[in-house]
Amino acid sequence: MTTPKISFEFFPPQTLDASFRLWETAQLLAPLQPEFVSVTYGAGGTTRKLTHEAVGAIHKNYGLNVAAHLTCVEATKAETMEIVNAYAEVGVTEIVALRGDPPKGSNGFTPHPDGFASSVELIEALAEDGRFTIRAGAYPEPHPEATDSLADVRWLKRKVEAGATSAITQFFFEADTFFRFRDACEKEGIEAKIIPGILPIQSWKGAKKFAQSCGTSIPAWVEEAFEAATRDDREQLLATALCTELCDKLIEGGVEDLHFYTLNRPTLTRDVCHALGVTPETVLENVA
Repeated sequence: MTTPKISFEFFPPQTLDASFRLWETAQLLAPLQPEFVSVTYGAGGTTRKLTHEAVGAIHKNYGLNVAAHLTCVEATKAETMEIVNAYAEVGVTEIVALRGDPPKGSNGFTPHPDGFASSVELIEALAEDGRFTIRAGAYPEPHPEATDSLADVRWLKRKVEAGATSAITQFFFEADTFFRFRDACEKEGIEAKIIPGILPIQSWKGAKKFAQSCGTSIPAWVEEAFEAATRDDREQLLATALCTELCDKLIEGGVEDLHFYTLNRPTLTRDVCHALGVTPETVLENVA
């Protein structure tokens, strides 16, 4: 089996305990030599400052290639481009450009009067700026706001035409979900690399809630398996096995890159990577 290229997503800490967890996560996963790591924004851009601080610290302390998230929620174009400049100043060369989730309690996304109206507009501005490799988001299953089953494919094509060179998908439970989406993208003429987003399931309750919020369908067999595993206190064992199996199937189907949503809990992600043959690079020194 081909060893995949890997990348990880982290989120910025909002408490002291969360800070320690982020640094532990980065320290444990950095030796696996990811292609890049991404750092998220909170809904409505609520962690903008924290994201910038985390991006700079991870890049400086661990030497990792950081792809910083950037959204256009509740910000003017000038404010957004100030963040872009700040990213460049700390050595960031990649950006994950997203529309972003609306603030909690709002009735959906409303563009700022002086802001970017969509991820496509944001990507166009970044492409014109010219300093960054641009990654976009993709939905292998219909986004909750999608008008039809092909809307997400067509929207991704617009992002690529605007300047994105790759896309990272929302998570999914079955490899065929990704393959159907990849085939639809190829049929639509999308040539950019599409990287599957993988969610190692730390908590079945949390994963279900996450899936329902972003339109990820939950196969009945997955739900039944986790309900049984939770009763038997085997949830982590099942999560590791299913995640490894999903990655195996993707690799067998020609996938070369995997992006893991770590939730700043690194152990399960590390175990899956080890099972896929991604292990820390060891350097032998002073060998007689």
